[in-house]
Amino acid sequence: VSDNKTLRREIKKEFNIEGEPSDRFMKLVLEAKPDQVTLVPVIPGEITSDHGFNLFHKGEKAAVIKAIEACKPIGLRISLFMDTDTEGYEIAKAIGADRIELYTGPFAHAYDKSAESGKVFFKEYESAANVAHSLGLGINAGHDLDTNNLTVFAKLPHLAEVSIGHRLVSQALIDGMDQTIKDYLKVLSIKN
Repeated sequence: VSDNKTLRREIKKEFNIEGEPSDRFMKLVLEAKPDQVTLVPVIPGEITSDHGFNLFHKGEKAAVIKAIEACKPIGLRISLFMDTDTEGYEIAKAIGADRIELYTGPFAHAYDKSAESGKVFFKEYESAANVAHSLGLGINAGHDLDTNNLTVFAKLPHLAEVSIGHRLVSQALIDGMDQTIKDYLKVLSIKN
């Protein structure tokens, strides 16, 4: 099968590409034609993103709009990496985002200190998810999520998907990839 989307439908997998809305990244996106593009603000030299977009900043907003305008004509779903500060959500919706991906670093770090600290912090994410949903945005989440803190975060209202990378791979080095994926799928099935 030569069509990427047809192949993904046949194997029942979704293809998400995550990165900064740079010309270099967008060239890759337009060639690969993923199901979803998650746009992330990147500061030159940083190892991983540690904040969501500030869509009140003209430069960030302009870069995101340019990327969305390139993706929408070919039917790509757009998710924007955002913090729990909901003020930018209306802008995200207005410029064409389909979803937001909540930056979960602060929650994960609080949870690492204690489950109770994480649960207190989680309330901000519940509120943000409800606001985003009320605007018609889907909810994704990602950053430092693992099988421990997902016991709480999997209960987020309206959660469509999570992006998990570093911690999954780290756990897989100990437990093996098959077992690690089973562990993540099990914890993500918790809804009550």
